[in-house]
Amino acid sequence: MKARQILVVDDEIGIRELLRDILQDEGYQVKLAENAAEAREYRQQIRPDVVLLDIWMPDCDGITLLKEWSNTGMLTMPVVMMSGHGTIDTAVEATRIGAFDFLEKPIALQKLLKTVTAALKHGEQLPKSDMNLFKLGKSAVITELRQRLEQVSLIKAPLLLIGEEGSGSELCAKFLHKPESPWLELIDTQKLIDAPIDILEQLREGLLFIPELASLNKTEQKGLLVLLAKAEKYGTRVVASTSKPLPDLVTEGHFDNTLLQALSVSTLKIPSLSDHREDIPDLARAIGFLLIESTEVSYREFETSALNTLRNADWPGNLKQLDSVIRNLMQTSLGERITVADVQRVMEQFSPLQIPEEITKTKTEGLPIELDQPLREARDAFERLYFEHHIQKADKNMSRVAEAVELERTHLYRKLKQLGIKIK
Repeated sequence: MKARQILVVDDEIGIRELLRDILQDEGYQVKLAENAAEAREYRQQIRPDVVLLDIWMPDCDGITLLKEWSNTGMLTMPVVMMSGHGTIDTAVEATRIGAFDFLEKPIALQKLLKTVTAALKHGEQLPKSDMNLFKLGKSAVITELRQRLEQVSLIKAPLLLIGEEGSGSELCAKFLHKPESPWLELIDTQKLIDAPIDILEQLREGLLFIPELASLNKTEQKGLLVLLAKAEKYGTRVVASTSKPLPDLVTEGHFDNTLLQALSVSTLKIPSLSDHREDIPDLARAIGFLLIESTEVSYREFETSALNTLRNADWPGNLKQLDSVIRNLMQTSLGERITVADVQRVMEQFSPLQIPEEITKTKTEGLPIELDQPLREARDAFERLYFEHHIQKADKNMSRVAEAVELERTHLYRKLKQLGIKIK
């Protein structure tokens, strides 16, 4: 059985070594750190089973380091605070932040061993680290996003998150989720049709997260409206996200305007990864750290040049794509450090296939749409061809056209007018 690992953080060498000798005699592996900087670096690489943390240190006090670990989701191991100047107020503050226990110096041998044993048992019940909003970055746009989320956390009105796919809407929803309260990411959307009130019963004083509104069909949208009307009664907060332009879907008849208005009481834009490239190095390390902690993959440091390559790359899949690349790098790189060559090797696997120019010309020459034009104009040109085809096919019977294209007649006429298609 692998020996339990204990990290001792204390600026006094005599205390560090004494604690090491005692704990090693009990069969524990012991790592020493003389200040918060060393403890922080060690925690980035591995999750110790227990941390013995001194409160009074020269570079950063133990309470501040404890808060930092708590805020960044790294307080996933029991931390026992130590102090020669312990007060009840300090002990209460440490416990409030998340410390497991508090030891006063000089520490009695039996008290130390009893506390460590209890802490180890407690640590077996603690969850491993997870990605959270604090790991998303420290840039101005992410800092502003956190501030706005803190502001809307004070109310329970529905919140609509708008952002590109993979940009981190779930992290924003989890930021608003209160610890120890119910949480549900709605994957089985059929529940909105069958039993929307049952969802609220399950989530009293909790949070419901809907990952992509645009994927809901008309019946599911009606069920969500029923749920929203009763959510306040159950103390349930609804957070929904979308990567699609919902007003356009309303115009096209695919999304309920009443539902859009109900969800638009509060809205927040989530930045894409390209909006905060300066966070990518820290994000890469954070994702790598989470993988190490959850799968026993060996720790690998990123070379600075490798991090720069990641930062300068294009990320159409945003955070989700970056996560896939980092996991691939951590699992398949051969050296102790991840290099530029490693990054290039993996990134090439995610690049679209390069189609020779002559093939491109051949495939586009006969198309009735000019492809060398802005997307909006190309889309309008395609939609004109599409509707003209169905109008001709239905011999101008607009009821049959509406049925074929699955649009209500009101929305169909509005769309045809927008495209300049006249029906005699």
